Order: sequence, then structure tokens, then C-alpha cells
Amino acid sequence: MSLKKSVLSGVIWTAIQQFSTQGINFIVSIILARILMPEEFGLIALLSVFIAIGNILISSGLGQSLIRTKNPTSEDYSTIFIFNMIISIVIYILMFFIAPYISMFYGAPELKEIIRIYSVLFIINSIGIVQNANLTRDLKFKTITLISIPSILIASSVGIYMAYNGFGIWSLVYSALIKAIIFNVQLWLIQPWKPSFVFSKTKIKEHLNFGYKLTITGVVDTLFKEAYTIIIGKLYSPIQVGYYNRANSLKQLPIQNFSSILSKVTFPLFSKIQENNQELKKMYRKILQTSVFFIAPTLRFLAVLATPLFRFLFSEKWLPAVPYFQLLCLGSILTPISIYNLDIITVKGRSDIHLKLSLVKKIFIVLTILTSINWGITGLL
Repeated sequence: MSLKKSVLSGVIWTAIQQFSTQGINFIVSIILARILMPEEFGLIALLSVFIAIGNILISSGLGQSLIRTKNPTSEDYSTIFIFNMIISIVIYILMFFIAPYISMFYGAPELKEIIRIYSVLFIINSIGIVQNANLTRDLKFKTITLISIPSILIASSVGIYMAYNGFGIWSLVYSALIKAIIFNVQLWLIQPWKPSFVFSKTKIKEHLNFGYKLTITGVVDTLFKEAYTIIIGKLYSPIQVGYYNRANSLKQLPIQNFSSILSKVTFPLFSKIQENNQELKKMYRKILQTSVFFIAPTLRFLAVLATPLFRFLFSEKWLPAVPYFQLLCLGSILTPISIYNLDIITVKGRSDIHLKLSLVKKIFIVLTILTSINWGITGLL
């Protein structure tokens, strides 16, 4: 199959995956939002920063390193697999012991047990990182789509059943675990590669040399991305975190359902043409123009209709989230520019520039938070 056909097929299957999974998740979130209370969603959101950072540390940028490696060997795959597994176990043990301190920080004792169960995700997700990277590298998005949909359907069904039967926040916890288990089991059944348990110090150094900068960037990005959740959770209450999380999740729908579709395909695509600057620039311009053309008016439209939208989808109890949602929509219009600029920098192997840009951005975020925190949640957003 030619590169052009591979890209087109990748876009189509990634779109199917994105719209189907996001569609299912959206419907499920509506059902669960009507059953569960905002504070229960808030408690799960408080854990998001720790889960996200843990997943970044486990991957260590090695998945992206595999994707951009021209001719990876079985030794590459096996080394990264073993490294990911060891790191995931270490991080789980760490989370197990710091769980009481996290719950004390937020003043939410119930978080202790939730963290210790929810953190099993680290080990589950580490099992399939190499297989997933291998499929992505080969542009096999049809396969990824066909294993993603049943994972979400089964996990969502379990989550809804548990919520209806009074399990509360645990319906969200076990739904996430079941989804990860089913997805990664399928990866192992479908992907022909199996680990040979060979570990090469030379190979891990090569991949970490590329990946560690992305890891640092990812950790810093996550800390600042979730800074608002941390601050709101510490200064206010889980219910306010729930409102913010619901607003942010709904805002992400058009961005995830378009930018993410292209981004999953564009990174391996950019990797294949990374040495042809003229072709790279041409492809970049087309993708960026298409993204902004779709996302900008969509977010403005959603911001205008926010009140009736929240009332219709989530019921009256979620209306306090409307002002947050409107501000977040307006603040996300230029997101595609950031996504594809960073993709180009990464695929060129300049993870050092990626890191520097990220650090400069964070300085401005800190200054913004310090000057706006006195105006409450709205001021922060």
C-alpha cells in the first residue's frame, strides 16, 4: 500500500475509533452524570494528575522512540517492554505507600483506598505499550480501532450497572480497570510480537536519550495541565472539582474528536517524511488549516449554547459548571497550533527544543495563576 493510501486508511480508521469511542464515552458519561453526584466525579478527577504522571513515567517517551526508529529490532522491543514493566511496578508500590498522604492533602480520607486500587492501571497499561507502539508505527489503525470499541463497550456496561446498583465512585474505578484489562489482553492476542526477555543496556540508553526529554516535558505539562484541578481540590471542594472536570471533559470532545484523529496519524506520517522538509511543510500547513477551520467555530458555538446544553445533557445539578465550560472553550481555540508544532519538533528529533518551549510556557502559567488566584475559580480559568 502506498504512503498516501496508508495515510488515508489511517485517518478513516482513526476517525472511526475516535468517534465511536468518544461517542460511547459521551453517552456513558451522560448516564453516569445523572446517577452519580458531582463530588464523586471530583474525587476521581483529583487522582488524574497522579495517574497521568505515572503513565508518562512508565512510557518514558519510549513508545514514541519506537515509532520514529527506522528499523527497530526484537531487542529494541524486548528491552523497552522489560523496562516499562519494572518501572510500572515501582510506581505502583510508590503510589500504594503515598496514598494516605494524598488523601490527607485533599482532606478526603476515602481517596486512600481508591488510589491503591486505581493505581493497578499502571501495571495493566505497561503490558501493552510496545504492542500499541508497534501497531501505530505500522499505521495499523484498523486493528487498534477493532480492539478499542469492545473494550469500552464492556467496561461502560459494567460501570453503568454498578452505578445503578449503588456502588458510587467505585463504578468509575472498576470501569477504568476493566477497560484497560480487555484492551491490553486483545493487544497480546492480536499482535504477533512477544517479548524475548532480552535486555540491552545499549538499546535502553539510545531510546532513553530521546525519550527522557519527552518524559520531563510530559510530567511538567501534566503538572501544569492539572494545576487547576489540584488548586481547586485543595482550596475548594471535590464538588467544585467535579464541575470543573465536567466542563473540561465536554470542552475536550471536539478537540479530541478531530485533533486527536489527525495527531495519531500525523506523527507516524511526519516520521516517514521527516527528511523531506518541503513535503513536511506542505503536509503540516494542510493539517493545521483543516484543524483550526473545524475547531474554532465549533468551540464558539458550544460556548453560546452552554446553559441549555448542560441542562439537557446532565440535568440541573450540573449548571454551576456552565461558566467554567464557556471560558475553557474560548481558551482552547488555538490548541491545534500547539499540537502540530510540537509534533514537527519531536519528529525532527529535537526533544530538547520541546522541553525548552514547555518550560518557558510553564513560567507564564505560574505567573498567571499567582496573579489570578484571588479572583476564585473563574479568575483562574
